[in-house]
Amino acid sequence: MTTIIQTIDTADGPFTILADDRQRVLSSGWTDDQAAIVGRLAAATRSATVREGETDAAAATLAYYAGDLTAIDAVAVKQTGTALQLAGWAALRQIEPGAPLTYTGFAARLGNPQAVRAAASICARNAPALFVPCHRVLRTDGTLGGFAWGLDVKESLLAREAAAA
Repeated sequence: MTTIIQTIDTADGPFTILADDRQRVLSSGWTDDQAAIVGRLAAATRSATVREGETDAAAATLAYYAGDLTAIDAVAVKQTGTALQLAGWAALRQIEPGAPLTYTGFAARLGNPQAVRAAASICARNAPALFVPCHRVLRTDGTLGGFAWGLDVKESLLAREAAAA
């Protein structure tokens, strides 16, 4: 399998997208370091061939930044993980822009409000950032918590979504 990688400019800095040959996003984030994006994938799932090219997800990203917050919803992603991780990543895609959840609320959506650490782990292991919006999950006290791409990016995304909601 060959993968395609593309970096575009956004209001939050360079954004790099790694997609498979079927245009499903495998990994993405706010960096121009392509190795960092590929490195978000488990070694067993990485493609031997990565080439620069155009991804369908780039247009959705630019539309999101232009104000169409739902543009990212239609982007196909491909993730590999446990049943709980896959369920968690699917649940993240159901969180509405402008209506973030706490880790406790997210754990409750997964059927176990006590599983806060598992919920946080699901967010931390989410490779296709933005398209699987883990940035929409906050600490129980409402503070930002962690984000692989920096709290400034997370804060910017949440502010953009709150303003449009």
